[in-house]
Amino acid sequence: MFLIAGPCAIENREMVMQTAETLKQVCNELNIRLYFKSSYDKANRTSLSQRGIGMEEGLKILQEVKQTFGLPILTDVHESWQCQPVAEVADVLQIPAFLSRQTDLLQAAARTGKIVNIKKGQFMAPWDMKGAIEKVKQASNSSNEIWLTERGNSFGYGRLVVDMTGLVEMRKFGCPVIFDATHSVQQPSTQSGVTGGNRSMVPYLMRAALAVGVDGVFIETHPNPDMAISDAANQVQLSNIRDLLIEAKQYDILGTR
Repeated sequence: MFLIAGPCAIENREMVMQTAETLKQVCNELNIRLYFKSSYDKANRTSLSQRGIGMEEGLKILQEVKQTFGLPILTDVHESWQCQPVAEVADVLQIPAFLSRQTDLLQAAARTGKIVNIKKGQFMAPWDMKGAIEKVKQASNSSNEIWLTERGNSFGYGRLVVDMTGLVEMRKFGCPVIFDATHSVQQPSTQSGVTGGNRSMVPYLMRAALAVGVDGVFIETHPNPDMAISDAANQVQLSNIRDLLIEAKQYDILGTR
């Protein structure tokens, strides 16, 4: 099991560095490979609200995380022109779920030669990810590694559900499959135009996905999640991350049998 973790949005340097330092210490102790994740821009918000610190300042902070803690970096790209400058810092370019079928974006990410993590759209069947994979492969000049991330499926209004059989289906493509344990507990547009969530459900879904046999887990975490500018209701409290990862390792063993 490897871990993608960090605060949803880069709110300020101090919070990001604190979170990275804690995650580094815990993952070293537990022998977990960590990719640090945070977003410089939350362009897919439900309403016009705080989006983050911006690409230029955000990449400076992510570069500092990389240099200070020796961590590989994962962050989102939303438009094709962002891919090349972001790739100068990030080791993994993430395609947001709502953009998972955007051909130009997928192919621009592929041309950087970096790992491309495609988050499956809430509106997509697992087997539909084959098309996204083919778009990346067609544009790649260096046989990029491609990851697929499950983050739940829309189920009516304000509800996501996770079909664990979809994890098995996506593994058939031969790509590492990651389970996004925090976005899967979102409750879209349930709080007056703001996405809600239920972080208490994170451990249960994480256990199930690891027992099925995913390759990685995605967990957004924050020192004070309720005050976060984005995904406040579903991010995990940073002080709880060690216990959660201890549990994750135990279930990861089940998934490798």
